[in-house]
Amino acid sequence: MLPAVSATRYVTPLREGGSLPGLMEADDLGTYVVKWRAAGQGVKVLAAEVVCGELARRLSLPVPALVTVDVVPELAVGEPDQEVQELLRNSAGTNLGMDYLPGALDFEAGAAQVDPELAGRVLWFDALTGNVDRSWRNPNMLFWHGRLHLIDHGAALTFHHNWPGTPAAVTRAYDATQHALVECDPDVGAADAALAPQVTGRLLTEVLAQVPDAWLEGPTAEEPAEEVRARYVGQLLQRLAAREAWLPGVVAAAAAGGAGRRTAPRGQNRPTWLGPPPPEGVTQR
Repeated sequence: MLPAVSATRYVTPLREGGSLPGLMEADDLGTYVVKWRAAGQGVKVLAAEVVCGELARRLSLPVPALVTVDVVPELAVGEPDQEVQELLRNSAGTNLGMDYLPGALDFEAGAAQVDPELAGRVLWFDALTGNVDRSWRNPNMLFWHGRLHLIDHGAALTFHHNWPGTPAAVTRAYDATQHALVECDPDVGAADAALAPQVTGRLLTEVLAQVPDAWLEGPTAEEPAEEVRARYVGQLLQRLAAREAWLPGVVAAAAAGGAGRRTAPRGQNRPTWLGPPPPEGVTQR
């Protein structure tokens, strides 16, 4: 299972997106961006965060540490926003925490440079997991201590929102033309050769074991958590085996390099909790 901590102080809401994640301090002296079990997207988003985050970690992709965060409703008392108060109270129990990266720089598509090998691996990984939320509009990547970090995978694994439709998701094409890294000369072929052999049933089973039972929802409420875990493992293995259906399109998009794509204005998608963007002329590292 993921490391478990208990929240000791609610710091502030982060008002990006609809889930209102919160910044919280915990009893291990860490600070975490916490995503709530009672948010509108439901616990499947938390499951996707764990599956993708921990699979990425096993594939040596840079992701912040994940923990489960036990939250008591009393922590909501000092929050003046009624909506946030209710969200905290309704989320009492186990929530998901992502290590807070203080001073991180946001990724600016078209301005930041990422090594083609790493760019290819991220693009390949996003195509495998069906991550639709890594576009130039919303990259969900940060630079911290000069290193790229991948965040926010809740929009991946869309197949679990419609279990009866999972066969169609196995071979579904992945639109890489809008991907935030498509202009970084991503070496998708090398990524496939390096990463595909690592994604095994055993690895996926170990990753799924880290998802709390309460966050696993199958086609019916009665399905045991272990069977739901097996569904995720089987779906990802089938997706991997069907690469001839979706990988050529990703390779072609990488070769085109996002030709004709508009880039986002500087700082347009910057999270407010990072503060204002660096001055013009300051290069991100």
